[in-house]
Parts: sequence; structure tokens; C-alpha cells
Amino acid sequence: MQSYQTSFLDLALESSTLKFGSFTLKSGRQSPYFFNLGFFNSGKLLSALATSYAEAIIASGLKFDVLFGPAYKGIPLCAITVAKLAELDPENYNDVGYSFNRKEKKDHGEGGSIVGSSLKGKKVLIIDDVMTAGTAINEAFSIINEEQGSVVGCVIALDRQETTKDSDLSATQAVSERYSIPVISIVSLSDIITHLGTKISTEELESIKTYRSQYAPKNLQ
Repeated sequence: MQSYQTSFLDLALESSTLKFGSFTLKSGRQSPYFFNLGFFNSGKLLSALATSYAEAIIASGLKFDVLFGPAYKGIPLCAITVAKLAELDPENYNDVGYSFNRKEKKDHGEGGSIVGSSLKGKKVLIIDDVMTAGTAINEAFSIINEEQGSVVGCVIALDRQETTKDSDLSATQAVSERYSIPVISIVSLSDIITHLGTKISTEELESIKTYRSQYAPKNLQ
């Protein structure tokens, strides 16, 4: 694991972004852990979060023109991350724009549903927190296609590495396969087990391993 990944996980645990226990997910599954990026809610934590996203993007080597954040969670994420990209690697990312959508189209002023950089004719990277069913990403693709942009990848904070209800693939694998793009993540469930295995209780660790054995794609078990 890279230092930005371990730092991210340590801060996620410290800030209660990552919690262990028993949680009912939107899918109805009972998960032994829960991840809520909204708890990265201070200047210190936001700066660290942006660094983690930027480092993951830089490590991927992916080239793009605009970082797109789907409303609402993606709005602060795209803004803080392009700023950190320009700071960490100005040679390659100084001129990357950011953009996000309004939930409702504006019919006055400049109009439209896009705020920030134009997506027309641009290579676009989508940023989000966690990919579960892939619904939000599908909506983002629709918006970007409508604006005549081209999606070249997605970056998320956590890859839960678990299958969706209607597929043997994980959500990230399904999106990658459907759109023929890479899905980059800061960390994955495997990283949580590797790095935090000695920092949580034996019961919590075993619950996570059991959960993974139930829902992880076969190639990750």
C-alpha cells in the first residue's frame, strides 16, 4: 500500500468516516462496516481527502481535461481535488477544469444544468465517494454525453468490492466493463483488512472477512 492510502484509512477511522458494527445498507444487506465521506468535514480533513484523491489519480497516469462531480456529493470533491492536483503535479494537471451539474436546469442567466468548465469535446473523469449499484455513475454518464463530453474514467474513495444484486461482478467491475473505462479507488475493502486488521477487534475483522466471503466477486475471494 502507498502512504496516501494508509494515511487516508487512519483518518477515516479517526474521523468516524469508517465505522464498524452492524449497518443496514440501501441494498438491504447487513454490513459489518459503514463508510460516510461526509465526516471528512473540516479544513484539515478536506485537505487530506483531496490529497488522497489527487495521489490516486496521479498514480493512475490517467489524462483528462475536466473533473466532473455529480451533485451533490461530487460538488466539493471535484473542486478541492483539482486544486490539489494543480498543487501536487502542475506539469500535468495545472489546467484541468472542474464541473458539476445542477439538479434542476437553470432557465435564466447562463442557463443549463452545468456549472464550471464546459464538457463539450473534453475528456472527463468522474469523481464520487462510493460506487454501489452504479446508478449515480450511470446518471453522470448521461449528463456528460448530453453535454458532448467523453468519459475516460471514474475515481472513487472506497471500492467495497462486493457484487451488486443482479450481477456476479462488483459495481466497479460492472461499470468498468459496461463503459470500457478504468475505475480508480483510493482504497478498497482489501486495503481495509490489510491495514486496519491490527487496529480493530478480532470480532470486527472476522465479521468483515465473513461478509467479503459472502459478497465479493469470485476473483477477489
